[in-house]
Amino acid sequence: MGTQGRKIVSLDLKVLLKQLNKAFADEWLAYYQYWVGAKVVKGPMKEGVIAELNQHAMDEQRHATMVADRLLQLGGSPLTHPSKWLEFTNCGYDEPTDPFVKTIIDQNIKGEQCAISVYRALMEATKEVDIVTYNMALQIMSDEVEHEEDLQALAEDFDLMVQYVKGQ
Repeated sequence: MGTQGRKIVSLDLKVLLKQLNKAFADEWLAYYQYWVGAKVVKGPMKEGVIAELNQHAMDEQRHATMVADRLLQLGGSPLTHPSKWLEFTNCGYDEPTDPFVKTIIDQNIKGEQCAISVYRALMEATKEVDIVTYNMALQIMSDEVEHEEDLQALAEDFDLMVQYVKGQ
């Protein structure tokens, strides 16, 4: 809890801490959605999808750590009970009740698109008033954009495979 580190932030810390806790909740829910999706997914391209979901899960856990560290630097505290994640989330949680690969991919694309909008808003709120949070949000958003691209490429490959099979 560096006092100088908090002094350089020129916006309402309570508002920022709430935004960060909402992002923290999103990251843990995204982690779990990827992790459990990798466990239950079924269908064609399953192994490639599992590998991608596991990689994204690890990234989301790293993001949660980054956000928690920033919360602590600002004198706040990350949410300490998982029940709070659903209460605070921006992006929600899509339970993988349908384990079909295309459904799992589409659910996670939706989650990444939400995460991109969350970090874009956080960047807009902190630009020029909290460069440390801004840089953290930029780094995370870059990962989220890459995740969306990865998932959309898998969805495209799946669609091409279906077209090919139908053409046979």
